[in-house]
Amino acid sequence: MTERIDIVDDDVDHLTALSDLVETAGYEVRAFSAASELLTAMTTPPDMVISDLRMPQIDGIALLLALRERALEVPVILLTGHGDVAQAVEAIRAGAEDFLEKPYDSTHLLSVIRRTLDAQAARREVARLQRVLLERDEVSILGRSRAMRAFRNRISELASVDLDVVISGETGTGKELAARAIHAGSERADGPFVALNCAALSDATAEIILFGHGAGVFAHDVAGRAGKLEAANGGTLMLDEVETMPPSIQAKLLRVLQERTVERIGETAPRALDIRVIATTKSPLRQVEGFRPDLYFRLAGTELSTPDLREAGEDIPLIFAHYAQLAARRYGRADPNIPWTLQQKLKRSAWPGNVRELKASAEAYALGLFEMPGTTAAKATPPTLADRVADFEAREIAAALDTHVGNTLRASETLGIPRRTLNDKMRRYGLSSDPDANGED
Repeated sequence: MTERIDIVDDDVDHLTALSDLVETAGYEVRAFSAASELLTAMTTPPDMVISDLRMPQIDGIALLLALRERALEVPVILLTGHGDVAQAVEAIRAGAEDFLEKPYDSTHLLSVIRRTLDAQAARREVARLQRVLLERDEVSILGRSRAMRAFRNRISELASVDLDVVISGETGTGKELAARAIHAGSERADGPFVALNCAALSDATAEIILFGHGAGVFAHDVAGRAGKLEAANGGTLMLDEVETMPPSIQAKLLRVLQERTVERIGETAPRALDIRVIATTKSPLRQVEGFRPDLYFRLAGTELSTPDLREAGEDIPLIFAHYAQLAARRYGRADPNIPWTLQQKLKRSAWPGNVRELKASAEAYALGLFEMPGTTAAKATPPTLADRVADFEAREIAAALDTHVGNTLRASETLGIPRRTLNDKMRRYGLSSDPDANGED
């Protein structure tokens, strides 16, 4: 779906030129020569508003405030031919997404538009996922990167076919979430989802837990009890960390999966099973010493690998913000601010524990208990004026680096500052450039 951008400027010539530029870039455009015209015509909110700052009657900041009074979270970019730091600060304090001074570079403007729309889409995705989690018990897979989109598509494909699945991936990459998502999207969604941690099974208890026992087998339980296999009948059984399953149980489980029947301990009559088995593993099952190859082939009707955060790095701020907001609301705190500079630091961190580690850090951040180097913990109060100015400056520097593919010499010329000053600011804000694009100092 094409994004719609409303543009407002009392300079008709500039309005026409800007509208042509944005429309040529592939966006749907509506042009207005006055802010009052836009407010009157706004039956449905656009995806973005670009407005001149200085206009008669309703100027750009007044337009921004009018949109907020209507509870419209539409990102606004302000343009001016008379810009200065004071006006930039006032615009950002009022809630403007960005601020550009005329004459602006058209390539830079288009990159700001794309970045702003992507950020808005990410915020909407977080809000949507939070609504889903509040309204339903199902688990959603977060992320907008290519790796996560492909992962969700693969889950959707597997949900539509009733095959056993082996899910492999590093610790903390969401293997159980993927298993639950497959179950939730399948025809078995109304049936039970039973999870069994194979690492907790011992040789003495594994058979009872899996297969159950008949009446009178144990004096303390004369009625008999169903095992995990029966409990999952009509639904899905997840065998977590299946590579740790005791060897003595593997042959018995293989027979159950082949025949789709189970015999309780102490009984001779088989009970029919209608289950789907999803096994998760940190290690490739073919390479696990002591794991039966025939059981692997029985479990692996198909396979799925969970992406780690290295493959979905651009999703890290989205996931971090999601869990931080959930934690803040759970403990009655204000939604934490995730500054742009912190987002960049999060993306550059290693996160060996993947999403599990990221989630724990986000929850700590929401409570003011977590601090990355060079950042401050989340605050219940809005960021200070200095924070906002620094955030604005960091975004402008990052945009210039993006425009010139990391070439710091050209970026410094565009920004009108010495290259040494640019390098100092890049270190301060934790920004990096492509070294191959930089000339010699």
